[in-house]
Parts: sequence; C-alpha cells; structure tokens
Amino acid sequence: MKILGIGNAIVDVLCNVTDEFLIRHSLTKSTMKLVDETEFKNLLSSLKIEQTVSGGSVANSIVGLSQLGNEVGFIGKISADELGQKYEDGMKKEKVKFLYKKKIEKIPTGSCLILITPDSERTMCTYLGTAGKIDDNDIKEEEIKNADMIFLEGYLWDEGSPKKAFDKAITHSKKVAMSLSDQFCVERHKPHFLDLVKNHLDIIFANEQEILSLIDAKNFNEVISFSKELKKDIIITRGSKGAISINDKQVEEIEAKPNLKIKDLTGAGDLFAAGYLHGIINNLKTKECLIKGTELSSKIIQIVGARI
Repeated sequence: MKILGIGNAIVDVLCNVTDEFLIRHSLTKSTMKLVDETEFKNLLSSLKIEQTVSGGSVANSIVGLSQLGNEVGFIGKISADELGQKYEDGMKKEKVKFLYKKKIEKIPTGSCLILITPDSERTMCTYLGTAGKIDDNDIKEEEIKNADMIFLEGYLWDEGSPKKAFDKAITHSKKVAMSLSDQFCVERHKPHFLDLVKNHLDIIFANEQEILSLIDAKNFNEVISFSKELKKDIIITRGSKGAISINDKQVEEIEAKPNLKIKDLTGAGDLFAAGYLHGIINNLKTKECLIKGTELSSKIIQIVGARI
C-alpha cells in the first residue's frame, strides 16, 4: 500500500448559512469548534442539509489519492450504527481499503456540521463521537509496516486516547506525513505539535495561519527561515498567494489559479495534500507536486463538498 491515512472518521453534514447565523451562535468563521452531541443537534435543528458524505480531513485526502489511481487505505473509528455503515460504504465506494473493524460502541459515529457562508468560507462544528476514542488497540502494527507512508491529522490530538494511536503509528512507520489541520488546533496543542514537527515528521502540511501560530512568527520570512533549518519537507498553502514547499534550503513556489468560480472552500487543504502526496509517491519533482496539489484544490473549491 502506498499511503495509509489515520484520522477522525467523521460524517460531514453540509449546510448553507448566513453570517448572522455564525454570529448568533458565537462561531468564528473558517475555524473548527468541538461540540457535544446536544449542541450539534441544536445547531442542526434549524438548518437544511445540502449534502451528507463520509469525511474527515485525512479521509478526504485519502479519497483524493484513490481517485488519482493510488493504492491507499484508511483507519478511523466508527460505531456499528447507521452513520457508521454509511461511512464505511462511502469509503469502499471510493476504492479505499477501510481497515477498521467496527462494532457497537456506547458513543455514536462522529459528525461534522460544515456551515458554508455566502463568501464560500466553511466553519465546522464537530461532534467527534466514537471517532475521538481511537487508540493504539485500533491500529495494527503490520498494517502500518505494509504502507510506504502514513498520513496523520492534527485533529487526532483533540482527545486523550488518539495520542497513543499516533505514537504507535509513528513508531512503526517508514515515513510520516501530517497536516496541522486548523489554527485553533495548533494553539491547543502547540508544544506537542512543535515537537512532532521538529523530531518525528518527514512531511508537514499547513496553511499560513497555522504555521505562523505554531512558531509564534511575526511574518512569513520567519516561517521560511524556520523551515529551512528543519531540513524537512514543509508545504504551506497561502490562499490567493499560492503555495510554497521548503525542503532543506530548496524553496519552490506556485501561484494560485486565477478566475475560479469558488463555491465552497471545504476540503481545499485536504485535496491539496492529496495532489502533493500523489506527486511524491509517483516520484514527481517538487514543482510538479505543487502543481498537482493546486490542480486538485482548485477543482474542489468550485463545487460543494470535499469530493471531486
């Protein structure tokens, strides 16, 4: 297997909302907030569901990689309930090897309410459910060793048990890529993330706000200097300013595609990572990896949802 993703198995529930809805519910635009089951249901009660799909940050990337013809797998914890079955069916439909054996859990399968405002920004309210309870017992050592690379998400750190799963995966992997996931997620776990970036990861994906927050940088030049010293592959998406890869002292940049009809930014970073990782596992040059990542992220933001 080329890449094995490990992340939160979350059923995405997409809804269109106004800016006033976010203000009324004290939600910060373009971020992810963890909510309990009651708050999730309260938010959803006044909304019209546009689409429901098997999601989760790394899962979105893994599906993108599968759609490009790569042999990939995914481990994420679900319950043997209706949403859990929908989740598993959705991943298998995309030709992803779903390696988690579900059973009936006390807590239901996780859900993420994706609120899309008229400016196409997405704000997420996530009820982790059983996804947030993944631990080292849910990950088989041989499955990690059978993958050329594992891909992890920062969101996994939002509960205690997943840290053990994280550590086990890193210990037995040949190569480790990770997405920092979200600025608030970075701020919640900054010391741990900094240690991972410096000492345990080979490939790191982040957007500009996340990496600035991680190292408390005042400007982007500080980010470039920090990344050069790490001697790892740091890939940073910068919205309308394009994307940049910093690997040792080598810096490659690509501009964002112009004149796009943006409908929904959900999955933009996830699909960028899919395109970039596709380039890596198929031995493309860094510039070509950036081009493939930009191609996929440009496609996904012109449709609703995180599936091409």
